[in-house]
Amino acid sequence: MPDGGLTGAHVLRRTLRGQRRRVVAASLLGMAHQGCEALVPVVIGLVVDEAVATGSTSALLRWLLVLGVLFLVLSTCYRTAARITDGAGEHAAHRLRLDLGARVLDPRGGADKGRLPGALTAVATGDAARVGAVAAALSYAVAALAGLAISAVALLRISVPLGLLILLGVPPLLWLGHVISRPLERRSEVEQERAAQASGVAADLVAGLRVLKGIGAEDSAEARYRRTSGASLHAALRAARSRAWHDGAILALTGVFIALIGLVGAHLAIRGSITVGQLVAAVGLAQYLLGPFQMLTYVNGEFALGRASADRIADVLSSPPAVGDGNGRLPEPLPGGLRLRGLTHGTLRGVDADIAPGSLVGVVSKDPAAAHDLLLCLGREVDPAEGAVELDGVPLSALDPGTARRAVLVAHHDAALFESSLLDNVRAGREHTDEHLALALSASTADDVARHLPEGAETLLAERGRSLSGGQRQRVALARALAADPPVLVVHDPTTAVDTVTESRIALRLRELRQGRTTLLVTTSPALLAGTDRVLVLDGGTVTGDGSHPELVASDETYRAVVLA
Repeated sequence: MPDGGLTGAHVLRRTLRGQRRRVVAASLLGMAHQGCEALVPVVIGLVVDEAVATGSTSALLRWLLVLGVLFLVLSTCYRTAARITDGAGEHAAHRLRLDLGARVLDPRGGADKGRLPGALTAVATGDAARVGAVAAALSYAVAALAGLAISAVALLRISVPLGLLILLGVPPLLWLGHVISRPLERRSEVEQERAAQASGVAADLVAGLRVLKGIGAEDSAEARYRRTSGASLHAALRAARSRAWHDGAILALTGVFIALIGLVGAHLAIRGSITVGQLVAAVGLAQYLLGPFQMLTYVNGEFALGRASADRIADVLSSPPAVGDGNGRLPEPLPGGLRLRGLTHGTLRGVDADIAPGSLVGVVSKDPAAAHDLLLCLGREVDPAEGAVELDGVPLSALDPGTARRAVLVAHHDAALFESSLLDNVRAGREHTDEHLALALSASTADDVARHLPEGAETLLAERGRSLSGGQRQRVALARALAADPPVLVVHDPTTAVDTVTESRIALRLRELRQGRTTLLVTTSPALLAGTDRVLVLDGGTVTGDGSHPELVASDETYRAVVLA
């Protein structure tokens, strides 16, 4: 659902709250792992002082046993923490994908405005994975800080100057790391934006591949994708350079810091302030510190990438809805009478019309844009700027969008099919009797399509139904709309790719199947219009003609020009 005012920071906090238990468990195990690792050089220092320096075999065996236990604990904790951490990242990304899916599928719409389908897919995959990685990285950060704290305590016990060096030096180092990560965050956001755009263009071109080949526009399409992909590549290279510079700078800072710790420890050993074993422990701790610092570098980079992706996710989740909610109620049973009162939207200018319940009405528009705007209003994909569409006296804008669309089903001309069987495409997830499906298939002549497929109606269709011809896809899409059997059905140009004989059969059977239920045919097909009760003519954004098909052919010049041309 839309979440107005949502920001990337809110997305990150919500994601982390949702994985709190996993993050806490992984953090505790990570702290145990890092603590054991930090203690290894301390124990080795004790071996030097209490066993090697004294020649004590019992002390050597005792401390070797302690080392064995430390390695057993740290390896077990590491494996378990890694499993939980990866699970936290995957669960977080999954939760985000569900949220994004729910927003995109929200009946009120709006999430796809200004975004290509491929771009939305990129947000739901790449960006969701990056934000999920933040949940995984947080436990690494806690473990790394725990390792630093334990090292500081151990060094304080060895030497106060060494301990203070870490305690006072780590905060500025972390702050510098945050400052260095800012360019990476900015460039990562651009990279993801360009990559999403490239994915969107690619999906768009693949979807229209047949059309592009048919009109010989392959070169133009290739050039368009090259430009988009080149911009994505340039942004990715800039982000990669930023990542390399970020990691290199952090590594250099930590290397200098660790070398400083080693030099201070060596100086103290030369002065006799610490023993040889303590020097070994201090040097070992200094080398160990490289691990937590590298981990913090990784975490810092993941947070920078995650913040950029969280902003993009927040943009989608907070997209304003195209239409508002409604709590109106429809009468039961629903007669299906439509009334357009001063309908104004886009190219429509004060459209007035009354459509009786159970009638079959044609709508002819001289301007395709006016037909498109009318379909948007009837399907409540938009609310009109002025006027209203009323269903049995109830304005569609007063209804919940889902309720409105169940009552008034708009079957668009470019309705897509899914990668499933022909029969599953017609069912569209609903429960239908075999008799009802057979009637829908027959009325749309999709039963003829099924008879010519290898496995009949159970034949698996290719993506978007590309294994069928254009006319076959139209017939299957019409069958799906008829099988839904809504009180009001609005069909847009259902037979533009169908031969005239089949079109005439569809016109006759459609009228029989929809007998007693309201049906609007937004079309310029003479065969379909000839079977309607009446036809409305739209010209200049308003109704200029109203009558039967024969009457309008005889009296309306605009109608003749559009329908009989």
